[in-house]
Amino acid sequence: MAALCKRNSKSLIFSSIMCFLIQITALNGQLRVGFYSQRCNNAESIVSSVVKEASQREPRMPAMLLRLHFHDCFVQGCDGSILIDNVKEPERNAFGHEGLGGFEEIQKAKTRLEGQCPGVVSCADIVALAARDAVVLAGGPFYEVETGRRDGRVSDLSLAAAMPDVDDSIDVLKGKFKNKGFTEKELVILSGAHTIGTTACFFMPRRLYNFTGRSDADPSINSKFLPELRSKCPKNGNINFRIPLDNASERKFDDQILHNIKNGFAVIASDARLYDDKITRAVIDSYLQRNKSIRNSPSFARDFGLTMIKLGRLDVKTGLVGEIRKVCNSFNKM
Repeated sequence: MAALCKRNSKSLIFSSIMCFLIQITALNGQLRVGFYSQRCNNAESIVSSVVKEASQREPRMPAMLLRLHFHDCFVQGCDGSILIDNVKEPERNAFGHEGLGGFEEIQKAKTRLEGQCPGVVSCADIVALAARDAVVLAGGPFYEVETGRRDGRVSDLSLAAAMPDVDDSIDVLKGKFKNKGFTEKELVILSGAHTIGTTACFFMPRRLYNFTGRSDADPSINSKFLPELRSKCPKNGNINFRIPLDNASERKFDDQILHNIKNGFAVIASDARLYDDKITRAVIDSYLQRNKSIRNSPSFARDFGLTMIKLGRLDVKTGLVGEIRKVCNSFNKM
């Protein structure tokens, strides 16, 4: 753009008009694939390298980074607000965000990017790119990540009240996702992210020991699976002990989680609830009954990528809205 704006006087009017149009386009702000191709062309590779290094050190990292993106987007949109920790009551301290990780890796990527392209790449975009790279490392689908998000300037614990809760009924879950513009099918798909990662026993007591208030367990738990869950998360045991969300393939991105839900082997209650409703149940069954020989047959992996692209567009800040933070856990000083 600078070169365009330095033409001789014969084309001054033309170049001025073109510069104005280019600036207006940038200020309007739209997500697009390759947003940083001119100003920081190795941005994606830098994020990818950080994710790969972190995942080699910590096998749970892909699931952590995927979860971080979802939790960021579900509160105020994909604006990096989940990363802030230097305000009185930051969003990340909300109950629904318990156990989140990956913050250090996002900052590590930011530090490397600031060394090469200072003030260019937003923390919100780093979170979105890291989630995609995490999915791929776990064997999941590659999908193009649209970039151009700017970082939000608000992070407040109270704004996280609409986060899905592990003990929500299916109707409540459907309502929370609908309020964010997601269908029942997309509720199933995004819940399918639990194909990788772990949860803490902190989230299990009600389901295992007091589901209806009568010292009982959730009846949807397979009778063969209940003793195993109770042995891992005993009454008055270590609430921080972590167990796989998908007992069969904890670190592999696949559709096993859907089989688990159907057969009573879902670990957390919110996953199990997906088989309580005829619509979400039909979505699960459509993936499990997929005929791979038929073109355009339902594909969980393909639909997951498409739904992640949609998630990444949720209430984004672009153009002049928001900021590009210097460090990811702190707002820029005004």
